[in-house]
Amino acid sequence: MDAEPGLSEQYRMASPWPLFIALGIPIAEIGILFSLFPLAVGGLLLFGGSVAGMATETRYAQTPWRAMVVVALPLAALGLGFVYTSIDLPDRGFAIVAAAAILVAGGLAGSLFAQDREEPTY
Repeated sequence: MDAEPGLSEQYRMASPWPLFIALGIPIAEIGILFSLFPLAVGGLLLFGGSVAGMATETRYAQTPWRAMVVVALPLAALGLGFVYTSIDLPDRGFAIVAAAAILVAGGLAGSLFAQDREEPTY
């Protein structure tokens, strides 16, 4: 019997993205919970970039640049909700909006300046 049925050597065995997503969420939560602006922004950037990378790897997105902008939209809505609601959390909302703005800027810069290359074969 084969120890690993159904697997071929042409396929990659594991993806790095789930680890970074799993790290980005708690880092962002700690930053948002304790009002630590750089930690919240960094965790959300790690999370958003990793989700975009995973979407590209699984071919739900052609490039990670547009996927980063799509990930930034719900983050911006959440952050603006924190800023403009009666809940007294504007500092936390500004951190989320800042991360969304950086993701959008990175997505736009990447789509404008990244060189086109051949589609990777998985």
